[in-house]
Amino acid sequence: MTNYSFRLPSWHFIGLRNWIDMFLDVDFWHAVLVTLQYSAATTIPEMLLGLGIALLLSHQNWFTKILKLVLIFPLMIAPVIATLIWQLMTNTSVGVIEKFLNFFGIYNFPWAASSNTALFTAALVDIWVFTPFVIVLVSAGIGSLPKSPFEAAKVDGGSAWFTFKTLTLPMLKPFLYIALIFRLMAALQEYAIIFALTKGGPGNTLMNLSLTAYNTGFAFLKFGASLPYILFLWVIIYFISKKLVSNYLATQKKAAGTD
Repeated sequence: MTNYSFRLPSWHFIGLRNWIDMFLDVDFWHAVLVTLQYSAATTIPEMLLGLGIALLLSHQNWFTKILKLVLIFPLMIAPVIATLIWQLMTNTSVGVIEKFLNFFGIYNFPWAASSNTALFTAALVDIWVFTPFVIVLVSAGIGSLPKSPFEAAKVDGGSAWFTFKTLTLPMLKPFLYIALIFRLMAALQEYAIIFALTKGGPGNTLMNLSLTAYNTGFAFLKFGASLPYILFLWVIIYFISKKLVSNYLATQKKAAGTD
C-alpha cells in the first residue's frame, strides 16, 4: 500500500491505489487470460497422456521397463534446458522436427515466432517435460491396486472398457487428483519455459502472471505494486497444497498398513 520503488528517494502511503490500478490495467487481465489458457493447454493433455501411457505400460515385461526408463528422461532435464533443446529441434534451418515436417510438405512452421503458434509451442515443451511426472505417479497408483477385483471381473467376462470404467478409474482417482493439483498449480505459475522460449513474446502473447509480476517488480522496480504480492500468495497456496497432498498420502499409507 505504498509507492515504494528503488527509483524513488522516498516512499509514502497511497492506500489502495496500487490495487485499483492493477484491477483496471488491461495488461493484468491479459496476463490472467494467458495464465488460464496456458494452464488448460498443458494440464489437460498431460493428464490424459499420462493416464493413457501409464495404462499401456501397466503390463510388466522387459520392454515396458525400458520404455518407462526412457520416458522419464525429460523429467530429469531442467525446463530451461528442455526449452533450448526444443528451440534447436524446431529451428527452420537445421531442426530435426522441421526436417520431419518438410517430409510432409510443411515448410517454415512459425513455432514461437508467431503469436498464433507461440502458446502451442510453449505448451508442447511443457507437455514433453512434465507428462512423465503424471506417468510415474499414475503408474505407482496402478501398481498399488488390489488384484482380486480385476481377477473377478475377468472371470465374469467383463470387457476392458467395463473394467477401466468401474474399477481402474475409480481406484486411481486419488492419484489423479494429486497429479492434477501438482501440475495445475505449477502451470499457473510457469515462468522458466515461457521466459526461455520468448520472454513473453511475440509482443505480449505469452505474458502470463509470473512474467508480468517479474517485470513489475524487477524490471520496473515497482516493489509496492500489488501484482507481485498476488503471485507470492499463489506460491504460498502451492506449498500449502503440497503439504496437504503429503498429509493425504501419509494418511492413505497408514490406513493401508492398518488394513
